[in-house]
Amino acid sequence: MSKIEKTIQRQQEKIVEGQFYEAHQQLRVIASRYTKQSNWPAATDILFSGAQSLLKAGQGGSGGDLCIFLLDVFNKAETRPDAESKGKLLSLLRAFPKEEPTRKKFVNEMVAWSSRWGEYPAGDPEIHHVAGTLYADDLEPYDAERHLILGTKDSPETLAQLEYSWYTVDESHTAPLYAARAILPYLLTGNLRAANKFFLLFTSRLSRGSNLSVQEVSTSSSDLRVYPSLPLLNFLGLLLLAVERGEAALFRQLKSHYAVHLKDMNWGEALDQIGEMYFGIKMPRQGNPMMDMLGNMFMGGMGGGGKKGKSIDTPAPAPGLD
Repeated sequence: MSKIEKTIQRQQEKIVEGQFYEAHQQLRVIASRYTKQSNWPAATDILFSGAQSLLKAGQGGSGGDLCIFLLDVFNKAETRPDAESKGKLLSLLRAFPKEEPTRKKFVNEMVAWSSRWGEYPAGDPEIHHVAGTLYADDLEPYDAERHLILGTKDSPETLAQLEYSWYTVDESHTAPLYAARAILPYLLTGNLRAANKFFLLFTSRLSRGSNLSVQEVSTSSSDLRVYPSLPLLNFLGLLLLAVERGEAALFRQLKSHYAVHLKDMNWGEALDQIGEMYFGIKMPRQGNPMMDMLGNMFMGGMGGGGKKGKSIDTPAPAPGLD
């Protein structure tokens, strides 16, 4: 048995015996020693095993502290987010006690690490997906949204389930507000595929789970579901179709046709940005419109006109996530 393995075993025995504070302090001291020697594999093994044992013992604070330390080691070692490094971090994330406040800090620092050393400026999609799914399971919708929007190809399904569940406790006419909470951010991050998938899954749930009347409209190029009582949901479906076709005239016509319904919504800046991104329609340049738009739309919510004001804090859009 190697020296590292003996150290890990000794500290695990202390944790089993309930000597949590002593084990935590000794693990920190040993890991610090290896870090000063730039012995990254030894520091990683000590911290990963120690954090895992403490988290499994319900010691979220101590375990979380070692998780943050491990990320510090990854940053110093310039460790890239590959299957092995992400696997370690995600297994630790899943082991956190539900109510442990350190978990959010760990998630944010994981995203920052993966952004710094990985290929995705907004953070690794797999990390976002796992974090978003955990937040959704824990009924923390705002945190779930901001991560799932930047997640993987599986994220729209999780997000559709979350938004639909959230919608079911609201009034029936608010369905478009919950759909927009995913569709507009997905479009703003350049992820049309995810926006389309979300819309299909959300409206399928809506059709099965409510008494809303639905009309099937087929043209030579597409099939659409039309909801006579939910004009803004029809708007979102047609918006996706317009983006897919890249037709500026169709986009302008759509905004004009639904103007009376859109006037009470605070989607204006988001739609202006979408107009510029997908149709080449220039936005008015005043200050930093992208930041202004995100601040208005996500911090103040995308509800507007619904029963409840919904707010969301989400990262800035990043390219290449489709």
